[in-house]
Amino acid sequence: MTTLPLPTEVLARLQSKQPLLWLNPRLGQPLPASAPPTELIEAAETRLARCAPLMATLFPELASSHGQVESQLMPATGLQRAIVGNDGAEGAWFIKRDDELPVAGSIKARGGFHEVLAIAESIAIEHGILDPDGDRRVLATAAARALFSQYSVTVGSTGNLGLSIGVMAAALGFDAVVHMSADAKAWKKDRLRKRGVRVVEHEGDYAQAVAAGREQALAAPRCHFVDDERSALLFLGYAAAARHLARQLAEAGRIVDAAHPLFVYLPCGVGGAPGGITYGLKALFGEYVHCFFAEPVASPCVLVQLASGADAPVSVYDIGLDNRTDADGLAVGQASHLVSPLMASQLAGVFTVPDDQLYVQLLALKTSMGVEVEPSAAAGIGGPGWLRESPEGQAYVRDHGIDMRNATHVIWATGGSLVPREELRRFQAYAETLAGRSPVRCKG
Repeated sequence: MTTLPLPTEVLARLQSKQPLLWLNPRLGQPLPASAPPTELIEAAETRLARCAPLMATLFPELASSHGQVESQLMPATGLQRAIVGNDGAEGAWFIKRDDELPVAGSIKARGGFHEVLAIAESIAIEHGILDPDGDRRVLATAAARALFSQYSVTVGSTGNLGLSIGVMAAALGFDAVVHMSADAKAWKKDRLRKRGVRVVEHEGDYAQAVAAGREQALAAPRCHFVDDERSALLFLGYAAAARHLARQLAEAGRIVDAAHPLFVYLPCGVGGAPGGITYGLKALFGEYVHCFFAEPVASPCVLVQLASGADAPVSVYDIGLDNRTDADGLAVGQASHLVSPLMASQLAGVFTVPDDQLYVQLLALKTSMGVEVEPSAAAGIGGPGWLRESPEGQAYVRDHGIDMRNATHVIWATGGSLVPREELRRFQAYAETLAGRSPVRCKG
């Protein structure tokens, strides 16, 4: 175990797996020189728009959305009433339903689809199959598939990113390979194999699976490795979600400005998806949006990285944590090397969640709104409670001069629609055994 320069109280609570809210003291500082220009977010938005007809061709379930891969913003009045009553003291709550994103069933579709589409465009243009300004549906032709079959697309994943990359790559005709830890969910491996994806299992955790995948990809010709820890294309695909959310908020009559702040609560694993979304939202709303990550008490890799203040990568193992959690998509020991320097100046804070609390929150969402998600997707539900009940949260609201009666809270649900029914029933049954606890009270 390595000694890191973490505040004593924070380190003690992390090591004892006590839930906490950590506030980022560097919020508002300048971005590093490595920060992607906002023009690249716009380029990602443009790529996804021009590939929408292709997506509708590849996946029949996207016909109704004309190839757009997006989720609804659902008013969460039922959940809000179940937790804090209906006095309007906290503004309005919403659930961002990425748990029901079509085809891949999770937030990972945003970045994963974007990266594979970018790879396919590049290869097709290089080989003269696609004109740079041409109709992207040519990428679904027999000629394109014959070309793509000569290339492989590889990723290391605990599950959801592997689903998005594998399904998209296989649909275009690539040799799709997903490296997974041996203890990743069996149903996710089965689903990939049924889509024609090769699944390679590794002993060890997420980081070891990624490292093994990277090593094998580097040794293979014509192989593109999707690096969840470093990929700008993944990051920009997630960032592209911000503008659509802004439109949804406007359609719901929710203003975002100094008097009407936006709070967004994002489950976090390696940091790519929540980091990209935060980056996109900050580009649009600046200081008027406040983004918080939710991490398991056993796997708070972004919190550890940012709170340490270290430039070099650090790990939850460095402070004696075991990185074992039922929130398999969040079971990451070391944060993204790309995302951490960006979040150092943009992230409002991180709160941690015990596994049992994930199940209790999952049940609260089911009973109040009929929405069923996997445990990791319920991580953000306690965010408003931390701001309402903990001394740290109250200080944040006070120091920023926020009137919560005018606030909008967006709780990002990240996955669940593809989870087998028997798994969802098991989640609910376990959650019901925890009855008697307050469903979403923070442990501050």
